[in-house]
Amino acid sequence: MAFNEFTDGLPEPVRKAWERSLTSGRAAIGRRTLLRAAALTAGAGTLAACGIPAARTVGGDSTANAAKDLSDTEKVVNFSNWPLYIDTDEKDKEKHGTLDAFTAATGVKVRYNEDVNDNVEFFGKVKPQLAAGQDTGRDLMVLTDWMAARMIRLGWAQKLNPANVTTAITTIDSRFRAPDWDPGRLYSYPWAGIQVVIAYNKKATKGKEVTSVSQLLDDPDLKGRVTFLSEMRDSIGITLLDLGKDPAKFTADDYDAAVARLQKGVDSKQIRRFTGNDYGQELSSGDIAACVAWGGDLIQLRADNPDIEFVIPEKGYVSSTDNMLIPARAQHKANAEKLIDFYYQPKIAAQLVAGIGFVSAVTGMKDELAALAPDSAANPLVVPTPEMAAKSHVFRTLTETEESDFEQKFSKLIGA
Repeated sequence: MAFNEFTDGLPEPVRKAWERSLTSGRAAIGRRTLLRAAALTAGAGTLAACGIPAARTVGGDSTANAAKDLSDTEKVVNFSNWPLYIDTDEKDKEKHGTLDAFTAATGVKVRYNEDVNDNVEFFGKVKPQLAAGQDTGRDLMVLTDWMAARMIRLGWAQKLNPANVTTAITTIDSRFRAPDWDPGRLYSYPWAGIQVVIAYNKKATKGKEVTSVSQLLDDPDLKGRVTFLSEMRDSIGITLLDLGKDPAKFTADDYDAAVARLQKGVDSKQIRRFTGNDYGQELSSGDIAACVAWGGDLIQLRADNPDIEFVIPEKGYVSSTDNMLIPARAQHKANAEKLIDFYYQPKIAAQLVAGIGFVSAVTGMKDELAALAPDSAANPLVVPTPEMAAKSHVFRTLTETEESDFEQKFSKLIGA
């Protein structure tokens, strides 16, 4: 794609920021859950196995996945997101301040649906329409990076018009600008970042600190009271780090070694089970002593139970992002782009972060958050310190064959 195809006519500062985004470093922060289920089913297999015809390759972009944009005449945007993943009015759970502010600013009404309970499950819902070249009824959806990558690879996500996302272009943090699956953020922008860390209940461990995956897997005092996550990239990624391997560069043999390491923990009954975010209640009660956890969950858990602690392992932690993207054939593309851009205003981003407790990709958000919610702004699980960010690692993008093979091995490991 020619660079000036999408930048002609943009203001010079915005054009330069967009150009920088094409050459900046990779995403480095994050992880989101709250009612997140595991993406472990057979739907994660190869395209051929799923019977999915690729609409086009990313390099061969065309307008085949675009529909007539009705944004000018229909002031609406249909937005699909995960449950409990937006700021909510304490008195009226149906109201979301940032969405109301968007409608007030633009006149565009948001039909907000919390219908993304699992990446693979949601993909299964929209796949038939997308494969048939039909509108899914959604203009914007939030998917985890690996699933967003699949949508882009299949040609089922639309390229963004940079003229409609100028705020996002200029305010996205450099760490998030160029993931390997969407260099330059041509198709997507992060909704939130997710961090995979270690958590423990100090009352359940009798004051003993739990600081590493090795301790989770080998400490006899923790036997039968340890859980890992049922999200393959998170549990395998943090185990790879413990083995001295980079999740961004690992080999198939490295992957097998990580599976074998966890299998040993299963066989010895050191690991009780693999969980979604339902580990929270067990950790709070002390029924489990320590676990691999998602950073966003721990904010509320720690607020309710001061015995819960979190640790960034010395060897590092895994991070990822949940991302906004516009599906093929969406009928209100320009309105969806306006909504993406709206959330990249630092003040709006701060309102969102204060509501959900996950990492933001918006530069300048911290100052706004400090004024709105000082405790959140000071929390490294919400605003990572430079030292913490330096320990962040992303799980590399898998080939279709790897994705099928690795998910099958992990499903066998966890008994799915």
